[in-house]
Amino acid sequence: MVKIDSPPPLVGNGKVAGLPIISITPYLLDPSSRDDVEERRAATSNALHRACRDYGFFYLDISAFVDPREPDDLTKLGRAFFSLPQEEKDKLALKNQDHARGYARLNENVTDGKADNHEGIDFYRPVENPDKSKPLWGTNQWPASVPGFRQKYEAWIEKMKSLGMILMEAMAIGLGMTPNEWKALQSQVDDSFWVMRVIGYPPLPNDHDGYSCGAHKDYGCLTFLYADPTPNALQVFVPKSKPGAAADLTGLPAEHGNEKGVWITADPIPGCVVCNIGEMWEIWSNGLYKSTLHRVVHRGNNYRVSIPFFFEPNFDAKIAPLPAALRIIKAEKDEAMDTKPTQLYKPVVYGDFLSSKVGSNFANGNGKYGNGTTNGTNGVVGKHSHGTNGTTTIANGKL
Repeated sequence: MVKIDSPPPLVGNGKVAGLPIISITPYLLDPSSRDDVEERRAATSNALHRACRDYGFFYLDISAFVDPREPDDLTKLGRAFFSLPQEEKDKLALKNQDHARGYARLNENVTDGKADNHEGIDFYRPVENPDKSKPLWGTNQWPASVPGFRQKYEAWIEKMKSLGMILMEAMAIGLGMTPNEWKALQSQVDDSFWVMRVIGYPPLPNDHDGYSCGAHKDYGCLTFLYADPTPNALQVFVPKSKPGAAADLTGLPAEHGNEKGVWITADPIPGCVVCNIGEMWEIWSNGLYKSTLHRVVHRGNNYRVSIPFFFEPNFDAKIAPLPAALRIIKAEKDEAMDTKPTQLYKPVVYGDFLSSKVGSNFANGNGKYGNGTTNGTNGVVGKHSHGTNGTTTIANGKL
């Protein structure tokens, strides 16, 4: 197991890959089992705080939480589904439900007006009184033709929901929240309107005008990504102001739009999921934590399978800057003798925010998250957002 304070991971050429590895193990231990549990938890929370401020991305070591054979089985089941005849997969088409739950064909997903070279099947938290005529309020479509698929994926969902609550508590402590403040935040995520995607990536054709999945930010709370061992696919944008920006290992363009930085690869590490924060955490932290651009460029020879799980706030949660984050901001401004007033992020009700994005994201015009722009106070809009200076374009298709 990699220690919390160990150096960032290395890649084949021995250079630093940039993203830290943080073990969740201390939060799985019984505090009465050993004398140093609280100290180890504090170290984990501090590491999470640094990672969220510096990167918005990190590896989360869950080897003490999940049998590594379990997610491996999930990728095999995903590959079995994607290998089915097209007409069989189309029986679970998004249009059969609420245009959010179900299967999207290769190139049906669009980012920044360009087709993403992947296919996927999406699942959401089940709702009471489902009505497929209402956005996000349909029924999940499970592939009955792949034995064991639903059973094993539903077991994974339960584990990721538990992991989400564990990590939220660890992050709350890292942010310096009081027990009562954590209790209030916990009430905003204790019935998570989660999303899970199973995504299949064939190799990117040389003549494809786009990416396997275009550059985007995640709109929600926490993303837990498990992927098969395919290297050199997931890429994370690190602005030059961040610690990892000197570690450009890939020869990728050193900019994104007008923002200077580097794209670094985030290859799978055994026993870990890749974790990143979404834009709801950006609001909670009033900008201390930033949701980070990422994309997928898969040019290998194999068929890549990834399984992102999105631990999101409750549908009715009101997301607003947290007092603990504002205390940190005030202390840092006082130290810098900065007398300018702090600009607060505008609160949002998560379900309203999410529902407002439903629209024309897929190529046929009937997708989950609408394409559009906004110039709001936050500069954050939607599940996958692009652009700078407070202007963002919604796109779907994650990791």
